[in-house]
Amino acid sequence: MNDRTMVGASVSMATLSLYEHTGRQLDRLCEAIGFDKIDKRPRELLRQLLGPGGARSLADPPLFPSNVADDTTPVEFSLAFDTTGECAIRVLGESIGTPTQRDFLDTVADEYHLDTTRLDTLGDLFLPDGERQGPFSLWYSLIFRAGRDPKIKLYLNPQISGPAMAAPLVSEGFRRLRIPGAFAPVIEHALPRREQDSFAFFALDLDRGPRSRVKVYVAHEAAECSDVERAAELVPGIDPLQIREFCAFLGGGKGPFRDRPLISSYSFIEGDRDHPSNYSLYFPIRSYVPDDGVALARVHAILAQYDFDGAKLDEAIAAISGRRLRDGVGLIPHVSLRLGEFGSGITVYLSSEAYRVMPARRRPVLGIPL
Repeated sequence: MNDRTMVGASVSMATLSLYEHTGRQLDRLCEAIGFDKIDKRPRELLRQLLGPGGARSLADPPLFPSNVADDTTPVEFSLAFDTTGECAIRVLGESIGTPTQRDFLDTVADEYHLDTTRLDTLGDLFLPDGERQGPFSLWYSLIFRAGRDPKIKLYLNPQISGPAMAAPLVSEGFRRLRIPGAFAPVIEHALPRREQDSFAFFALDLDRGPRSRVKVYVAHEAAECSDVERAAELVPGIDPLQIREFCAFLGGGKGPFRDRPLISSYSFIEGDRDHPSNYSLYFPIRSYVPDDGVALARVHAILAQYDFDGAKLDEAIAAISGRRLRDGVGLIPHVSLRLGEFGSGITVYLSSEAYRVMPARRRPVLGIPL
């Protein structure tokens, strides 16, 4: 059984375009979570986001290797469980074959009443003319909730002008967005280990309102659990035990986690000055399990810890993929724990696997016997 038939449905994936394949996955995912079938905006936004490259057949190699997913698919899904009882579906994506990465934003800005003011303020920093470095320039997140208008968020690359410029870019970004006092505390709590901690993403919500966020993400190479506990301390009221248990449930211990890095993020909203309102920890579970069967068992355990309905996750996985979980690793690439004053919960990320299923490992991971 090859990679394509493992993922596949009744129609051979080779006959589908990238958009047709990922659009069908999104339709099934929305249906599984109980969204109104009449609402066609999720699929239409996905089509617009992918751009002309979305029409390319999956039988052909991708136009370029996107870093959104391990198999170069420029789409990643996620299911967000909120402490309010709601579930959100998110799509992280990258435009393909468009003249500029802003084409999607310019196309949908008026229809969805997007506020691009902050991006315009930062454009020369994070989208400079000339040569750009790093794994990406501009990614988008589409956020869907039942009965509500979609929201859109974008991700910028702090290392776009090289790793050495990442901290100065973030500092200047905070200054221009009128939260200059945020930079020093972030450095103190999240980047104390010099070469092992680095800025990974700078993100902006594009909706208007007092809870429209500015987010900064920090990657922690070879981190111990204590390193991300320190990072979380910047947000008042977070219990370090939650961080410790999250790492233990998903990673089988307290580290060090030497494969893919753990990632911290801070969310700043209107009124925040030197302390963010929320902290999130992203755990790259695919690097610390032998296969997706083990990953799902661990994710079920952490969902149960927070009284979330694991059956919804099972339905979401069935909507995305038909393969056996033990036959690959990376269908569940990472899991995040969101803590703070608003938007707390757990998000489980799901790979489209449009181009490839990453092979399962048949060896111990972090010393855990198989």
